[in-house]
Amino acid sequence: MSALLKDFSQAMSQAGSSQFQEVIRQELEYSMKVELDKILATAHSNEIEHTKKDLEGFKKLFHRFLQEKGPSVDWGKIQRPPEDSIQPYEKIKARGLPDNIASVLNKLVVVKLNGGLGTSMGCKGPKSLIGVRNENTFLDLTVQQIEHLNKSYNTDVPLVLMNSFNTDDDTKKILQKYSHSRVKIYTFNQSRYPRINKETLLPIAKDVSYSGENTECWYPPGHGDIYASFYNSGLLDNLIAEGKEYIFVSNIDNLGATVDLYILNHLMNPPNGKRCEFVMEVTNKTRADVKGGTLTQYENKLRLVEIAQVPKAHVDEFKSVSKFKIFNTNNLWIALSAIKRLQEKNAIDMEIIVNPKTLDGGLNVIQLETAVGAAIKSFENSLGINVPRSRFLPVKTTSDLLLVMSNLYSLNAGSLTMSEKREFPTVPLVKLGSSFTKVQDYLRRFESIPDMLELDHLTVSGDVTFGKNVSLKGTVIIIANHGDRIDIPAGALLENKIVSGNLRILDH
Repeated sequence: MSALLKDFSQAMSQAGSSQFQEVIRQELEYSMKVELDKILATAHSNEIEHTKKDLEGFKKLFHRFLQEKGPSVDWGKIQRPPEDSIQPYEKIKARGLPDNIASVLNKLVVVKLNGGLGTSMGCKGPKSLIGVRNENTFLDLTVQQIEHLNKSYNTDVPLVLMNSFNTDDDTKKILQKYSHSRVKIYTFNQSRYPRINKETLLPIAKDVSYSGENTECWYPPGHGDIYASFYNSGLLDNLIAEGKEYIFVSNIDNLGATVDLYILNHLMNPPNGKRCEFVMEVTNKTRADVKGGTLTQYENKLRLVEIAQVPKAHVDEFKSVSKFKIFNTNNLWIALSAIKRLQEKNAIDMEIIVNPKTLDGGLNVIQLETAVGAAIKSFENSLGINVPRSRFLPVKTTSDLLLVMSNLYSLNAGSLTMSEKREFPTVPLVKLGSSFTKVQDYLRRFESIPDMLELDHLTVSGDVTFGKNVSLKGTVIIIANHGDRIDIPAGALLENKIVSGNLRILDH
């Protein structure tokens, strides 16, 4: 920690030293302003306007970062949400659908968060362009789902992609292939903020460029940036002018996040006549989700609490499945008019997430980010809906990819549904080792995706390959120790088996 930061931290912890705190804070803000002005001065005339907006947004975030006394919530104020503030999906579904569902659908816009790269899975370019099922990418499946809706109900539901400067060019190139589909596709870019040196708390960028050696100087500030960048893009106003009323926002890699007509109807035709401005889909925690953000009651508002905000002494309590039973899927339904109102009043309040990173050269930096769901407390009449687990099917790793590529799911009009042949509605637990982390390595190790209909648990570690038409049932553990290799032969059936050591199938 730098001397300046130490002074700042000590000052923050000393009661009665508010004057000293203020002096340090002003010095940091002034130094930051000087650096940002220098960066802005390097912008070309056609870049000045949006660079200025980005840096203004960053300055506000940095100001709040210096003001806030750490991320912790006051644990004593956290209460369980009132009964009626989280509705069971079955109750919403039981209301059925009105005859005029098409007119309700025409008020909807689907927004996909498309700022992420596929680097964690060893891919270059946008994650949304990774093939997930029968050569279809995340983006292909999304377009197919909405096109199917528009054809089935003769509606005009558009798709909006929130890109980042990392994904924008590649995504726009690919969009041409959908020019004949029955979906209007719009894009806007989230902001581009400068990474800060952890020691000096100053930007590491010296100019506005973000190519070559400057790529590491900038970052997209998390999906909480959607409100400001959607508003600044002008697209929000255009969609309101077209009569659109709600957006359905979700991560593009969540294959369970399809448009749900029952939830949409509940929003547009509320039983008590009072519309919700914000609906968060939550689902029951399993052992795999103990770190997921949860909905709580805090100062008489529904509030999303993330693990990073929990005081250390209470982290185990936060992870308890018995006390906090649900977590946020990041499938959100938000009123467009409310976003506009709050954005114009500068009244959207989201906690700052401080994300530390170490760059390739070893430099420690921090990124200031926000999360879209954290804004729930700024909206009126918010609601949680406890949805089935099937609406949360994220693909973050090749272990997730194996599940969605397998016969556990069938694909229909871009939507994946659990196969009726599977006796248990739960998804098997799959852990593939580091030899499978990158998509290309993973694909090379499976000649075909195994039959997993009766699988409960699969662990694979080390140099393992699978032949064609392998069946996995019950609990299967395959471990090739260092220097060993295991080839599972074509047509093999592994049921409740542990395979270890060395197993080579030789070609004759």
